[in-house]
Amino acid sequence: MVLLHGFTQSGAAWAPITRKLADSHRVVTIDAPGHGGSANVRAGLSDGADLMAAANPSPAAWIGYSMGGRFAFHVALRHPEVVTRLIVVSTNAGIENPIERADRRSADDRMAGHIEEIGVERFIKEWLSQPLFASLPTEAAALESRLGSTAEGLASSLRLAGAGRQEPVWHLLPSLSMPVLVVAGEYDSKYVAIATRLVDSIGSNARLCVIDGAGHACHLERPDAFLGAALPFLAGG
Repeated sequence: MVLLHGFTQSGAAWAPITRKLADSHRVVTIDAPGHGGSANVRAGLSDGADLMAAANPSPAAWIGYSMGGRFAFHVALRHPEVVTRLIVVSTNAGIENPIERADRRSADDRMAGHIEEIGVERFIKEWLSQPLFASLPTEAAALESRLGSTAEGLASSLRLAGAGRQEPVWHLLPSLSMPVLVVAGEYDSKYVAIATRLVDSIGSNARLCVIDGAGHACHLERPDAFLGAALPFLAGG
């Protein structure tokens, strides 16, 4: 099982999940390009997905959250032979409107410069203060693990793999043949709507799970509820 984290995190952010998954699975957590132990790796979504698949060539279930979900989609689309099952949490298949995508790219570039200007510690505090994470408990935010990244690494992640840089892959989703579980938190209405569309776009091999009483980081806010959906899916249920 391969787990891919979200922006500003590292593989350590999955600790509440991996502790229980490790009872029945061999779990691999990856630090995404620009993050944690991969702070010096420079890669976008496509070449980053190639690196991840090459590092984990055995067939496995892949789980990705937010940015990690976008990487997971690229792994599954580019290297379906290594993905037996796919779980994506609070993620998107790309911004389709070219004007909106360009606006997001500009915003990502400004944020990258802001990180380089103020440093990781101040930026992480700003990042976690967003309404998006209002329901995320402090202990679940894994602040210490986020501080292991560098300003240069996080900035490169935005510039190379940010949502504004992603070419939309909605039209490719029907080609996914593995079972897919799409997860979102009840309070994150934007991503519940996106998750519903993802399931419809993928087809009959996809199912939707909405975690009650949780927001964007629903797997960390309510790990037991997330595992209650994920474990039966991973077991073939």
